[in-house]
Amino acid sequence: MNRPLIILAVLMVLISACKEKETVDFGYSYFPMEEGHFIEYDVLEVFHDVDLNPQHDSIRYRLKTKIGEEFVDNSGRRARKFFQSKYDLNSGDLLDHRVWTRIIDGGRGEVVEENQRKIKMIFAVKEGVEWDVNAFNPEEEELVYYSNVNSSRTINNIFFEETTEVEYDDFFSLVDYRKMYEVYAKDVGLIKRSFKDLTIQNFDTLDVRKGSEVHYQVIDYGLE
Repeated sequence: MNRPLIILAVLMVLISACKEKETVDFGYSYFPMEEGHFIEYDVLEVFHDVDLNPQHDSIRYRLKTKIGEEFVDNSGRRARKFFQSKYDLNSGDLLDHRVWTRIIDGGRGEVVEENQRKIKMIFAVKEGVEWDVNAFNPEEEELVYYSNVNSSRTINNIFFEETTEVEYDDFFSLVDYRKMYEVYAKDVGLIKRSFKDLTIQNFDTLDVRKGSEVHYQVIDYGLE
């Protein structure tokens, strides 16, 4: 092989390597940061206590999250405001409004909730990767991990081509049942949350004695 052909072959290899590097997907689109991006959820909260009346009580409301303007936080990081607005399901009246903080920093997707810094995602998004949600706050260690990475699913008749689960807890015993996870979709963000922390009887998940449940399901999303 003559010299020009060798040089051409080397260039083709380098170009191919660059293209492969450019197509690496770290999963940042699971954690949108664009101003005006919003998601609306149908939220159900259930409270159980057999010693009270009613023994099982629930509330349902609509929750809207929206990404706001950029600012510099107390650590000098460029972050975005993250609005949480809670509405009455029937009247549409605003029940509660809070401003949290949202940021991608050091390969972490973080949300500061009520002054508690939580690592909601880490990048790259890969099956089985584990981290501590509470690594930067005083709460107890809470290890979570990715599962069903880049799988499709439908929620409330909305199809999402690529979604990923963050598994928080999955424990079942004679008297305890905990099942907690979140689901994120590319270019959307959080589309589902299901947290159950229950005291049960005789392995029966339907015989709940005490505990609580929180369930989020996306109903709309977009850009305003």
